[in-house]
Amino acid sequence: MEVTRTFDLVDLGCKVCPREVMFGGKRGNEWITYSTEAVRELTDLFSCGMMALGYRKGDHIATITPNKPEWNMVDHGLAQAGMIHVPVYPTIGHEEYTFILNHSEVKAVIIGSRQIWNKIAPIASAIPTIRELFSFDAVNGLKTFADIVEEGRRNREIFMPELVSVRDSIKPADPVTIIYTSGTTGSPKGVVLSHKNLVTNAIATSTAHEFGLGYRALSFLPLCHVYERMMNYHFQYKGTSIYYLENMAVIADTMREIKPHIANTVPRLLEKIYDNIINKGKNLPWLKKQIFFWAVALGLKFRLTGNTRFYKFRLGIARRLVFNKWREALGGELRVLVSGGAALQSRLERIFWAAGIPVLQGYGLTETSPVIAVNPFRIPDIRFETVGPVLDGVEVRIADDGEILCKGPNVMLGYFKDPEMTGQVIDADGWFHTGDIGRMEDGRFLRITDRKKEMFKLSAGKYISPQVIENRLKESIFIEQAMVIGENEKFASALLSPNFTFLHDWCTIHRIQYRDNTDLVEIPEVIERFAREVHEVNRNLGEFEQIKRFRLVTEEWTPQTGELSPTLKLRRNILTERYSHVIHEIYSSKDKGTVVDKVVGVIRNGVSGILRNLPKV
Repeated sequence: MEVTRTFDLVDLGCKVCPREVMFGGKRGNEWITYSTEAVRELTDLFSCGMMALGYRKGDHIATITPNKPEWNMVDHGLAQAGMIHVPVYPTIGHEEYTFILNHSEVKAVIIGSRQIWNKIAPIASAIPTIRELFSFDAVNGLKTFADIVEEGRRNREIFMPELVSVRDSIKPADPVTIIYTSGTTGSPKGVVLSHKNLVTNAIATSTAHEFGLGYRALSFLPLCHVYERMMNYHFQYKGTSIYYLENMAVIADTMREIKPHIANTVPRLLEKIYDNIINKGKNLPWLKKQIFFWAVALGLKFRLTGNTRFYKFRLGIARRLVFNKWREALGGELRVLVSGGAALQSRLERIFWAAGIPVLQGYGLTETSPVIAVNPFRIPDIRFETVGPVLDGVEVRIADDGEILCKGPNVMLGYFKDPEMTGQVIDADGWFHTGDIGRMEDGRFLRITDRKKEMFKLSAGKYISPQVIENRLKESIFIEQAMVIGENEKFASALLSPNFTFLHDWCTIHRIQYRDNTDLVEIPEVIERFAREVHEVNRNLGEFEQIKRFRLVTEEWTPQTGELSPTLKLRRNILTERYSHVIHEIYSSKDKGTVVDKVVGVIRNGVSGILRNLPKV
């Protein structure tokens, strides 16, 4: 059957690929699952329940919740009733909640838990458009999802004819959702997407792999983000059973329990998995450690094509001795991971493929629903260090300044209540200006090099692409996050947020004593160790790109503390303001040398005493 609207996926499941488990989620220690027929019934009852409570076509309804299977019945139930779904992150701050709930003009909010209610209740009470709050879980006497369904059951005969009429009237080009960008700079923007935007993207990406009916997907990235949401539709289109994880703290246990075949991820999670594995490898007994790092070194040389027979023979041994344990830790049946949201380090592509856990990298934006290009699970249609071929039906053009332009059925309807901003990003010919810099390789593979707005110029006129350098810095197990700075200055520098868990262990091994993190980042031996890491990165950079000075900060950067967006992107404006005194100190220093140069000189000369005389960093 033809799928042109998001809620058509429910009918598709019932008529084309019926299954006992369409969605599943854990309640306490028990997995609760829903068949395709159960989803059909609950979706209709939820729609009727909302209509019985006075909500109608065109009303905006927000959800603020961790991932739950019931989210889908709400999502499809709102869509087929013509209501506009406004999904919001459950982890953002007070100011963002206030802005989004005011700006989106929502009439009701469905929350996920008591913790979210504590944050939202005082904000919602001050927003005049909001009539009431509902909840998925039982919270402070609020009507729950189950109560809305029961309301629909009591009034089904009254509202079902109206629901059918509304459902039939909805066109593919009609808006279905407003998704607010994570706001790395300025206030979040409300991206208005249509049924057509999301459905065409789900269908176009469905050819990237073969895992449909009979396979299991694990969903742990936030459903309020366009990437996980579209892939959620993608899995439904393919007939894949989807299991939802609310608490990321138990992801390893859940993967071993569910044994998924496919999951979506982001590069930062892969980086953490890799770093944790490497950290454990360093603590193995001597012989096992030698075998472990032999396998890792072998894996980092993996190529998609052209591996020699001898390499394949050694890789087979490495998989039996080392890499199979990695696969077992991820459930043992994982066939593929799909990575999006940010650039993926090439070493991670190689090592995970070598371990028998293929990673497919894709690219897109909220405004493009989101996928523009993706590497399919087919050799030779995949290339490392690129985001793959452009999707069928989508056009890409590289502007004279290197910016990636996109046109197609995936491009948004516009920004909610902001036609001026919409006109700035979608030109008169319909091309959406992504703000990303990239190039095509061999006429078909798209490579992303940086964000146009994040590139900056040194005082000598040389351009710096900070993301490229930051990703290389983060390859160090010592460095959790990095921000490259230096706009209009003579040289580039970096703020480094250490991987404090690993750094604390390193200090214990080397018998380095400290009171707290503030004391720790001032210790010369620690500074020297980080300087070595920066020096290694500098060796592969052009002279003007090299990091001449760095400073270690005492804080971990997280979405909760505001330095990162919910999608783990750097909020550069916030970081620049927060560390303005540090940045000023870096560039106002009269010291003609650089910290990195001096420390490297110490390493070369073996004169450790000079270390104590270095300027404080």
